[in-house]
Amino acid sequence: MKSVRIGCIVGLCWVILAGCSKDRTESESESEYSRSDYWLSIPSSIDKSVDLFYLYPTAWMRTRDTDPVICDIDNTTMLKYSALAFARQADVFKTEANLFAPYYRQVDALYLLTLPQEEQDSVIGGIPKQDVLEAFDYYIKHYNQGRPFILAGHSQGSNLLLYLLAEYMKQHPDVYDRMIAAYVIGYSVTNRYFSANPHLKFAAGPDDIGVIVSYNTEAPEVGQPGNPVLIEGAIAINPINWTRDETPASREQNLGSIQLNADLSIVLDEDGEPVRIMNYADARINLSRGTVICSTANVDSLAPGSVLFGKGVYHSYDSPFYYFNIRKNAADRIAAYWSVH
Repeated sequence: MKSVRIGCIVGLCWVILAGCSKDRTESESESEYSRSDYWLSIPSSIDKSVDLFYLYPTAWMRTRDTDPVICDIDNTTMLKYSALAFARQADVFKTEANLFAPYYRQVDALYLLTLPQEEQDSVIGGIPKQDVLEAFDYYIKHYNQGRPFILAGHSQGSNLLLYLLAEYMKQHPDVYDRMIAAYVIGYSVTNRYFSANPHLKFAAGPDDIGVIVSYNTEAPEVGQPGNPVLIEGAIAINPINWTRDETPASREQNLGSIQLNADLSIVLDEDGEPVRIMNYADARINLSRGTVICSTANVDSLAPGSVLFGKGVYHSYDSPFYYFNIRKNAADRIAAYWSVH
């Protein structure tokens, strides 16, 4: 399935710095998602019975402290670097789903993740949430045509999916009934969140439907400043054996990881497909932290630490480590959905 992608290739959120372009008031976004240039991906043809709605992680940061903390939707750096994240994270679903991905105005991660949690929620719950809810509502009304769908995101994109799940799905139970699963990866989903949103549920195994799948990947030891996307009470599921206890999954059980270039683009074979790396990443849940522990990756080269993330936080590799496991799991959950619909 070929998609129309607006923008160029992307890098990871906190690596690339750029300023915002133009200002846009909140009211101006009400009908903008009718424009193709507000979409990173719109399928040129619908050839699958299932859709994916994807939200990319932070693809922009400020160059000066005096710049706005939220970039505009036509920010050139965000347009460029959101596409690489799309290739790393959304393309895993391309064998199973029609891929939809809107652009949205996002927050500078260096600013956002240093705020207290309540203030983070307030900032994310403003303009970024408004864009995402508007985009999804437009997608449902104009593109979806009643098909079942998967939600997927990473980092800031996953944070925003939590608002979509909590608010839109509660208000539209008929839409929620068509949700196969929500892959809310690279951000924390907590017990407190489910207490506040009893209409939602976390995945219990490999093929239950209407559920949230979430985890953050770490090495056995994490250095300072720690993991800023990890919230107390986080819940995780193992992306190899799809259990929620501490049963380890060996790297030999992994269906395949993908390798990234220095710019975080995917290493491709001669056919333009991701090179499958076998026997690389294992997985075990740490119940006390609510994370997935990978003990077999090279922490010095892949997660040496940064101003935001301590050494050992495999944030960029949440999907690449378990790429082909996620692909098969999506297929399994889709099959389970059709078995009861």
